[in-house]
Amino acid sequence: MFYTWYPTSIAASALNVNIMLEVQVGGKRVGLLKNKAGVIYAFSALCPHSGAPLCEGWLDGRGHIVCPLHKYKFDPKNGYNSTGEGYKLRTYMVDVREDVIFIGLTADSNDQPSPIS
Repeated sequence: MFYTWYPTSIAASALNVNIMLEVQVGGKRVGLLKNKAGVIYAFSALCPHSGAPLCEGWLDGRGHIVCPLHKYKFDPKNGYNSTGEGYKLRTYMVDVREDVIFIGLTADSNDQPSPIS
Protein backbone atom coordinates (compact mmCIF):
# COMPACT_ATOMS: atom_id res chain seq x y z
CA MET A 1 0.00 0.00 0.00
CA PHE A 2 1.29 3.46 -0.90
CA TYR A 3 1.17 6.19 1.78
CA THR A 4 1.56 9.90 1.49
CA TRP A 5 3.12 11.10 4.73
CA TYR A 6 2.00 14.40 6.26
CA PRO A 7 3.65 16.11 9.23
CA THR A 8 1.36 17.22 12.04
CA SER A 9 1.47 20.56 13.79
CA ILE A 10 2.33 19.06 17.20
CA ALA A 11 5.56 17.47 18.39
CA ALA A 12 5.43 13.95 19.80
CA SER A 13 6.95 15.21 23.04
CA ALA A 14 4.20 17.85 23.38
CA LEU A 15 1.37 15.29 23.08
CA ASN A 16 -0.02 14.58 26.56
CA VAL A 17 -0.58 10.97 27.61
CA ASN A 18 -4.21 9.76 27.32
CA ILE A 19 -5.46 13.14 26.06
CA MET A 20 -6.95 13.17 22.56
CA LEU A 21 -6.06 16.05 20.28
CA GLU A 22 -7.49 16.90 16.86
CA VAL A 23 -5.24 18.15 14.05
CA GLN A 24 -5.72 18.85 10.34
CA VAL A 25 -3.63 16.57 8.12
CA GLY A 26 -3.90 16.35 4.35
CA GLY A 27 -7.30 18.04 4.46
CA LYS A 28 -8.62 15.57 7.04
CA ARG A 29 -9.60 15.89 10.67
CA VAL A 30 -7.32 13.43 12.49
CA GLY A 31 -7.32 12.56 16.18
CA LEU A 32 -4.06 11.81 17.96
CA LEU A 33 -3.63 9.83 21.16
CA LYS A 34 -0.47 8.84 23.05
CA ASN A 35 -0.77 5.99 25.55
CA LYS A 36 1.25 5.46 28.75
CA ALA A 37 3.85 3.41 26.86
CA GLY A 38 4.42 6.36 24.49
CA VAL A 39 2.74 4.75 21.46
CA ILE A 40 0.94 7.31 19.30
CA TYR A 41 -2.27 6.41 17.48
CA ALA A 42 -3.98 8.38 14.71
CA PHE A 43 -7.65 7.99 13.82
CA SER A 44 -10.48 9.81 12.12
CA ALA A 45 -11.53 12.62 14.44
CA LEU A 46 -15.17 11.99 13.49
CA CYS A 47 -17.28 9.11 14.79
CA PRO A 48 -18.10 6.69 11.93
CA HIS A 49 -21.67 6.43 13.23
CA SER A 50 -22.83 10.03 13.44
CA GLY A 51 -19.84 12.28 12.75
CA ALA A 52 -19.50 13.47 16.35
CA PRO A 53 -16.08 14.92 17.30
CA LEU A 54 -14.32 12.02 19.04
CA CYS A 55 -11.65 14.22 20.65
CA GLU A 56 -14.45 15.73 22.75
CA GLY A 57 -15.07 12.25 24.16
CA TRP A 58 -12.96 10.36 26.69
CA LEU A 59 -11.10 7.09 27.21
CA ASP A 60 -12.64 4.20 29.10
CA GLY A 61 -10.72 1.96 31.51
CA ARG A 62 -9.34 -0.13 28.63
CA GLY A 63 -8.06 2.90 26.74
CA HIS A 64 -10.86 2.82 24.18
CA ILE A 65 -12.20 6.06 22.73
CA VAL A 66 -15.77 6.81 23.86
CA CYS A 67 -17.87 8.91 21.49
CA PRO A 68 -19.40 11.89 23.34
CA LEU A 69 -22.73 11.59 21.50
CA HIS A 70 -23.90 7.96 21.69
CA LYS A 71 -21.11 6.42 23.83
CA TYR A 72 -19.91 4.01 21.12
CA LYS A 73 -16.40 2.76 21.95
CA PHE A 74 -13.48 2.29 19.58
CA ASP A 75 -10.04 0.74 20.03
CA PRO A 76 -7.49 3.34 18.84
CA LYS A 77 -5.08 0.57 17.75
CA ASN A 78 -7.31 -0.85 15.02
CA GLY A 79 -10.62 1.05 15.04
CA TYR A 80 -12.56 -1.97 16.32
CA ASN A 81 -15.98 -1.03 17.72
CA SER A 82 -15.88 -2.72 21.14
CA THR A 83 -19.53 -2.01 22.00
CA GLY A 84 -20.76 -4.04 19.03
CA GLU A 85 -22.75 -1.56 16.94
CA GLY A 86 -20.98 -2.61 13.74
CA TYR A 87 -19.06 0.56 12.93
CA LYS A 88 -15.29 0.72 12.46
CA LEU A 89 -13.19 3.80 13.14
CA ARG A 90 -10.66 4.59 10.43
CA THR A 91 -7.12 4.49 11.79
CA TYR A 92 -3.96 5.80 10.15
CA MET A 93 -0.29 4.85 10.09
CA VAL A 94 1.98 6.90 12.37
CA ASP A 95 5.70 7.53 12.11
CA VAL A 96 7.69 9.77 14.46
CA ARG A 97 10.83 11.32 13.00
CA GLU A 98 12.94 13.67 15.14
CA ASP A 99 9.92 14.42 17.38
CA VAL A 100 7.66 15.24 14.40
CA ILE A 101 4.52 13.09 14.10
CA PHE A 102 3.81 12.02 10.51
CA ILE A 103 0.48 10.51 9.45
CA GLY A 104 0.30 8.15 6.47
CA LEU A 105 -2.76 8.62 4.28
CA THR A 106 -3.74 6.50 1.30
CA ALA A 107 -5.66 7.55 -1.79
CA ASP A 108 -8.75 5.80 -0.36
CA SER A 109 -8.63 7.54 3.05
CA ASN A 110 -12.35 8.27 3.02
CA ASP A 111 -13.73 9.28 6.39
CA GLN A 112 -17.44 9.12 5.64
CA PRO A 113 -19.51 7.21 8.24
CA SER A 114 -20.16 3.67 7.07
CA PRO A 115 -21.10 0.40 8.79
CA ILE A 116 -18.91 -2.68 8.56
CA SER A 117 -20.17 -5.02 5.83
